[in-house]
Amino acid sequence: MSGFAKELWAFLKLRKKLWLVPLIVIILVIGALLIAAQGSVIAPFLYTLF
Repeated sequence: MSGFAKELWAFLKLRKKLWLVPLIVIILVIGALLIAAQGSVIAPFLYTLF
């Protein structure tokens, strides 16, 4: 794990904000899909989902 991820996990655990973890994961996955679809053939199919 990178330093940022460890620090974020420690912060979320300390502040009892573990409910934010699924939200952060979903945002990262959607962002990765959009970046991967920039110049891809699957772009039209991904953009119809949003």
